[in-house]
Amino acid sequence: MTFSDERINYLDHAATTPMRPEVVEKMLPYFIEKFGNPSSLYSLAVEARYGLDEAREQVAAVLGCRSGEIVFTSGGSESNNLAIKGTAAMRLAASDGIAHGGHIVTTAIEHHAIIHPVEQLEKLGYEATYVGVDSTGKVDPDEFAAAVRADTFLASVMLVNNEVGTIQDVATIAGKTREASKFLGGSLLIHTDAVQGAGKLSLNVNDLGVDLLSLSAHKIYGPKGVGALYVKRGVELEPLIAGGGQERQRRSGTENVANIVGFGEAITLAESERIESQDRLKQLANKLVEGVADRIPNSSFNGSKTDRVPEISNFSFLGVEGEAVLLGLDFKGIAASSGSACSSASLEPSHVLLAMGIDTDIAVGSIRISFGRETTESDVDDVLQSLKDVLDQLATFPSAPN
Repeated sequence: MTFSDERINYLDHAATTPMRPEVVEKMLPYFIEKFGNPSSLYSLAVEARYGLDEAREQVAAVLGCRSGEIVFTSGGSESNNLAIKGTAAMRLAASDGIAHGGHIVTTAIEHHAIIHPVEQLEKLGYEATYVGVDSTGKVDPDEFAAAVRADTFLASVMLVNNEVGTIQDVATIAGKTREASKFLGGSLLIHTDAVQGAGKLSLNVNDLGVDLLSLSAHKIYGPKGVGALYVKRGVELEPLIAGGGQERQRRSGTENVANIVGFGEAITLAESERIESQDRLKQLANKLVEGVADRIPNSSFNGSKTDRVPEISNFSFLGVEGEAVLLGLDFKGIAASSGSACSSASLEPSHVLLAMGIDTDIAVGSIRISFGRETTESDVDDVLQSLKDVLDQLATFPSAPN
């Protein structure tokens, strides 16, 4: 079955978004007409440099920072890795190569692009604390701050959870964490993974109180393969990629000018429409959550109903696997995603849902529905009816023998 002649009800915007026509149009000249290397001196290169500089200023305007504090990367994962490993490497250099004693505080529900780099550092002798969350996915700022030690050099907490949409009070967490570090005679940096926050919340870095902030373009209708890391003036990072010294010696390699230009346009458009978009999507999110509760037995909503972005809703359905629900929805032309990592051999429940205290047998039956700028009320009606149909059908199948 194909959907080439039909509109797919795309409800997986937290995974990626289609590029906006305005973004594509802004990028096109940099593939053919303005293809110069921005590090060169001739006029063709100057045109590319102008596009690069303009995009840097656009991102900085949304973050309320200096353009020189923006480092362009290949995406959110690289930005997170640079923030974590770059600060750890600087600490290693300052301690004559002795890593033992360096401590990182983060949370149990971070994206794997945070958790896995931290785990890699633990294998090298660093130590880490993964602070838990409550049943809605919220971090207690006092508990987070209490995890700080005198040798804590980095604290990382995501702004918006990618699976359940819960918003963390980053500003309060950052303030309390700094106070705790100062009291212990330490000094640390605060990082936030704001990949899911762009276009949904204010990203003013001064209000958030952070030193480092990660972004990715393809979550906001920009191109894949480009992101940014805000690095507060005065913060030193050891680069992950060494070479020609681009991005002020922080990320070498000829810049992907066309994608960066698209990123600048995408984040500008997202910010200009942010408040109006959120008001509309809140109504759709309420309709979805209420509809699932009313129509589908043995269902549960995962996350906070108040401190969350309306784009992301996560549900569990007792007695079924999320993968089966998604396949049923896909057959009906609806694209959603699961909170579980599936393979042919096993079904692993989401680490986020488990950290929230959700039982494994419930967590494996979870799906994520994430709205976008083109999602309509009829799309919500469609997914509500389709969910009911799919779950009714799954309920008629006999259980597999042990």
